[in-house]
Amino acid sequence: MVAPESPYAFRAMTSDDLPLVGRWLHTPEVVRWWGDPDEQYGLIAGDLTVPEMAQWIVSHEGRAFAYAQAYRVSYWPQPHFAHLPEGTIAIDPFICEPDMLGRGHGSRFLKILAERLRAEGAPAVVIDPDVDNLRARRAYRRAGFRGDTMVDTDEGPAVVMTFVGDD
Repeated sequence: MVAPESPYAFRAMTSDDLPLVGRWLHTPEVVRWWGDPDEQYGLIAGDLTVPEMAQWIVSHEGRAFAYAQAYRVSYWPQPHFAHLPEGTIAIDPFICEPDMLGRGHGSRFLKILAERLRAEGAPAVVIDPDVDNLRARRAYRRAGFRGDTMVDTDEGPAVVMTFVGDD
């Protein structure tokens, strides 16, 4: 998936990408927010065969720099998403290349992804960053996500943010 006139592209992840994603999972910023790299690797690798989980390698001008996954919240029920309409999609992203952090890439590619998911029929698109991940929360706000409801999840406190697009 490529957004028209965009430097960002989303390529479906395959098993050939596992070494790259495995390396990315060991970067300090990803470990900080996603946790144990080996555990996450197992989950991501296992999800490659799950049709309900979409996984992408995100590129900017041809350079792979991020991972994103998306799933219907009803497929993996979580209490903090229970109030959302049927068909709502949750996104879990990370930027893995340190020199790509803090440059606006996250907000730009997530806006494109959320718009695409809405255009494909999702009634809502949500994201739930760790409450302490202020960088991500700012990026998600710039991407068009809104909300500041703090919730407890299995991974710890998070903030539920819903994509509304441009204000």
